Amino acid sequence: MRSVSLLGSTGSIGTQAVDVLLGEPDRFRVVALAAQSSTEVLLSQAGVLRPEIVVIGDESLYGVVRDGVPPGTEVLVGIPGLVAAAACADVVLNAVVGFAGLPVTMAALEAGKRLALANKESLIAGAPVVQKARRTPGAEIVPVDSEHCAVHQCLAAVDDLTAVARLLLTASGGPFRGRSPAELQLVTVADALAHPTWSMGPKITIDSSTLMNKGLEVIEAHELFGVPYDRIDIVVHPQSIVHSMVELRDGSTLAQLSNPDMRLPIGYALGWPTRSAIPFGALDWTSPTTLTFEPPDREVFRCIDLAYDAGISGGSAPAWLSAANEIAVEAFLAGRMTWSGIADVVAETLEGWRDEPVEEVESVLAADEEARVRARAVVSRRCRTIRAPRR
Repeated sequence: MRSVSLLGSTGSIGTQAVDVLLGEPDRFRVVALAAQSSTEVLLSQAGVLRPEIVVIGDESLYGVVRDGVPPGTEVLVGIPGLVAAAACADVVLNAVVGFAGLPVTMAALEAGKRLALANKESLIAGAPVVQKARRTPGAEIVPVDSEHCAVHQCLAAVDDLTAVARLLLTASGGPFRGRSPAELQLVTVADALAHPTWSMGPKITIDSSTLMNKGLEVIEAHELFGVPYDRIDIVVHPQSIVHSMVELRDGSTLAQLSNPDMRLPIGYALGWPTRSAIPFGALDWTSPTTLTFEPPDREVFRCIDLAYDAGISGGSAPAWLSAANEIAVEAFLAGRMTWSGIADVVAETLEGWRDEPVEEVESVLAADEEARVRARAVVSRRCRTIRAPRR
């Protein structure tokens, strides 16, 4: 039986992971759960899964959690608690939101564990230090993002990686596919959160609306699979049936297809190389199905090229990109600026980036903080003159 630490257990990925774990109780045993502040859901999960450790990120909620967990459960708090939980299981599912997931990624890899990675920001922002940690004996990353999980599955069928011509990451196109720049000036937070295919948390849903998520995934694919940026492309596929593709040099294309259900990649990452016995996302091939593909509109979805540029620049540029985007998305969700302002804030923040070495976690943290300070200043300046549409 494989032990699992589920960190970020109360979010969209975390709650779907609980479905996977409860569906196969003979394969997995949950030893740790962690959440930032959602105590009600966390305590409910602890009552069902009976972990050895429960971590609450918000230290002010320690008493609530301590008094609500099953007898014998150890309650830890903050980053030290996350780090401890990331080192105590065979598999660590990192579903922590945003850059805050970096300590989990580092702790899991440095402990030589399997990291089921649903937190793309930690790999993107901390790429140089994460790559060093990946060399720890026993350490491995199996991606949970549906696109990278699809690539991982396709590459498992390729004996010689030199046969790979390019990776094709598919994008649903989000809620604003086909909209003009003028139309997008008026969209609301509710509009941006209305994803046509996936049910996700607010931050990643906004990233999907701007296609920043796809730009970040390009950087993630480069770091995960070692494929150069000029051989990683994005294709819009509104049906979200083909989750990504690998084109081979002989002209063949391998693809992974399923209905959009995040429980499939979660189960794959937790159990690899053994597949789940539960057919999450199974397709009905007796029903008529149309699959369409088109290039993204990079003039409208400017975040794509911002991400490519940051990835190619390397060093701390991806950390600046990720940090600026988090600040911009927070401002949009708070109603402080327009949707189109997200790309503007990221672009203006990156104008202040300087090429500096990123060799230790401290330098990643410093780059992240510097970018956030600049991004907040950009948001503050823009908010004096630009008001977001009412929700």
